[in-house]
Amino acid sequence: MAIASVSSVTSSVVKPRNSITVVDNRTGKSIEIEITNNSIPATAFSQLKAPYADGERAENDTPYGLRILDPSFINTAMIQSEITYIDGNKGFLMHRGYPIEQLAEKSSYLETAYLLIYGELPSKPQSDLWTWEIMHHTFVADDLQQMIRQMRYDSHPMSVFISAFAAMSAFAPEANPSLHGNDLYINNKALMNKQIVRILGKATTVAAMAYRIRINRPFTPPRSDLSYTENLLYMMDHMAEPNSYRPDPRLAKALDILFILHADHEMNCSTSTMVHVGSSLVDPYSCVAAASAALYGPLHGGANEAVIRMLTKIGSVENVPGFLEAVKQKKELLFGFGHRVYRETDPRSKVIREVADMVFEVCGKESLIDVAIALKDAALKDDYFTSRKLFPNVDYWSGLIYKAMGFPLDFFPVLFVVPRLSGYLAHWKQQLESGKNKISRPRQVYVGKSRRDYVPVEAREERTITGQNGLTEIPHYISKRRLTKI
Repeated sequence: MAIASVSSVTSSVVKPRNSITVVDNRTGKSIEIEITNNSIPATAFSQLKAPYADGERAENDTPYGLRILDPSFINTAMIQSEITYIDGNKGFLMHRGYPIEQLAEKSSYLETAYLLIYGELPSKPQSDLWTWEIMHHTFVADDLQQMIRQMRYDSHPMSVFISAFAAMSAFAPEANPSLHGNDLYINNKALMNKQIVRILGKATTVAAMAYRIRINRPFTPPRSDLSYTENLLYMMDHMAEPNSYRPDPRLAKALDILFILHADHEMNCSTSTMVHVGSSLVDPYSCVAAASAALYGPLHGGANEAVIRMLTKIGSVENVPGFLEAVKQKKELLFGFGHRVYRETDPRSKVIREVADMVFEVCGKESLIDVAIALKDAALKDDYFTSRKLFPNVDYWSGLIYKAMGFPLDFFPVLFVVPRLSGYLAHWKQQLESGKNKISRPRQVYVGKSRRDYVPVEAREERTITGQNGLTEIPHYISKRRLTKI
């Protein structure tokens, strides 16, 4: 689709006003659209209607108003939000007005989660109550534990996590608007708060269970006397030691900072899924399962794993120049650089580099760190990458930290989704309390076949159907059975 040219007209006669004027060259009609917060309502363009042009497809619906086509939401804002702000041109990120650097240095994950969800930093009594509630909602029902235990030992941890939260909906019927009415959470703030602390509390327990399945160990009950990240590490790693066993506090602190850095990032793929699904007023457990499934995709939650695989493939510092040359020739992919939003360095990557040093002091220097530093330095000195705004992002360093701490590669997305739940819940709560919730129902531009009549199968012509347009042979076990041939 062609993009309209932009011209600038300066006139001393026309007084500037906060609006745009759009002229429909098909009809000559013009509309003035008010600009609010540097945005305009897409529905305003539906006023631009025109008769069908000669030979135009009826499926264009031209007389019914102009539509806005924006695949992947490149320049479309789906909500107004007070939670997180990103200035991608300056490399700036803040939650509720607080810069991410300050939160990472001075706050904790649970305090940051409270800030995201409720809008302000908690007082000491609020913080104590918040922490107590979350750490006393970590238990997972026995029936749900049995369901999780039935998963294959080699199940992907994210599959276990998603399945557990989808099933959790059945364990909280009182939290389901489908059973108790559309205004369930509008009229019952206490019920909303209960689901929030239950989800945050049980997330670490489910994550640890997904890990314990992999190593064929019994589940470890949570401990409410530990911090949020301490408890996660404890449930993952506790073996036969007495209850006095505690994870290394330096690693728990490092993980807590990483959780702050991953807590929210405004309208990414998974958070927008949370908002989209939540608009139907389904229960929050189903929303979390859907959002987590979106994050499970390799283009979203698999970036730091891809970084480790890339660095492993490079192998040594000496191979860095050749690898970057292969990237320029489109023979290799560069992971951990660039971002859909940031045009400067991801502010989280600056903080996370310091966390890496903290972890390496405890666990030893990760073998790939020299390759990572050499790759980063070489890329930042190369105009090919800097001119394309390809700077290291948070995924570049987080994978190295997780690997140094001994987490398996396929557990990385779980360490992404657990902290991101606070952001999901903040946006879910904001949406329901806005008083403006409407079910999300995107439009489409239909480019398929025009109307045609049904033809009985006997009268249809033979045609070659391949690829996406028809069913091809599906390989499966049945075709390989040793059947008696008569």
